[in-house]
Amino acid sequence: MQRHPYILEAGSEESERGIYDPEPIQDDDLWFMPASFSGEADDLAPPLPRADHSRLIDVDAWREAEASLAVSLAKVAAKLGALDERLRRAPEGWRHRLALIEASGVSWLGTERISAERLSLWRAVRLSGVQEDNQALARADWACRRLTAGPMPDVTSAESVMDFLGRQEPAEVDHILHPSGEPISDQLAAWCEEMNRAGDLHPISRAAFGQYLWGPTGLLAHVPGAEMEAAVLSARIATDGLTGGAVFLPLAGGGLSGLRRVGNPAERLRRFLKGAEAAILATLRHLDQLEAWQGRASHALKGRSGRTPKRMVEVLSEWPLVSAPMAEEITGASRAALQRNLNDMAQMGLIREITGQGRYRVWCALV
Repeated sequence: MQRHPYILEAGSEESERGIYDPEPIQDDDLWFMPASFSGEADDLAPPLPRADHSRLIDVDAWREAEASLAVSLAKVAAKLGALDERLRRAPEGWRHRLALIEASGVSWLGTERISAERLSLWRAVRLSGVQEDNQALARADWACRRLTAGPMPDVTSAESVMDFLGRQEPAEVDHILHPSGEPISDQLAAWCEEMNRAGDLHPISRAAFGQYLWGPTGLLAHVPGAEMEAAVLSARIATDGLTGGAVFLPLAGGGLSGLRRVGNPAERLRRFLKGAEAAILATLRHLDQLEAWQGRASHALKGRSGRTPKRMVEVLSEWPLVSAPMAEEITGASRAALQRNLNDMAQMGLIREITGQGRYRVWCALV
């Protein structure tokens, strides 16, 4: 007797399954079951599609952005060259003044907001308030030192960049500061590798590229002052190839929007160039005003005897804000002589006192 195709024999595995039930799934098709180890790496591979391990940083996109913004880049480079020539012939104190202003500005990138007054007092006499964060002041002081002078870091060497930043590997991996557990040297090596690939970019474009890279390479992961480090390093990279007058590219004077890491490479580079151009113009205008003030002050104090009046003009040109203890520490003159000259300069309309109080007063030049 021929068996009907839809009649199943009792006791068979198929008799417990209806005609509309799906086919049974073999154990090999169960993706959620642990794979059997056979000694081959492919047996442990996940069943889902593999992640794309291609580079996340598209340097070609930055090259295209630079080509599309060639006119804007040329304008910024020309203005930076003018600033370099201006500072090459200027007194040494002018660079220190600009570095103080820039370091105070880039400190606003993070939660640490250091004013030029606080930074000046810290640099001159290591004076800080009781409730002030000395570590934040020390980081701003580091930025000022790196923006004032020092060798240009080799951005293709992780050791050179680490020395420039003053970073050190922790004795043990701190999972609070470094959630990934990756050593700082490896993070800097990845940053340097990408910077080496972008070696054909213009130094200003390369500076913008390097500042953007700080995030993807993990160097911003919960490290205090990392945004400031990225800005300072980028400011130094942009002056590569200049005569040594302009040690850094001013960025804070044009607003900090140019340092935001949003948008495609063309948008980032456009904002960076726009902010740099505004900052350079503001710096050149400030230097013009400072030079004119020095001329007025020298003429007004021409008949004064002694070295203190001349030294006070130099100190007020070098420091945006000056207190009597600062001037005493820098010039070596007596407190009485300094107070007398400060009061006379205030009466002449050369300087003004900004605190409005009788003690712990601070003066600035009326540039």
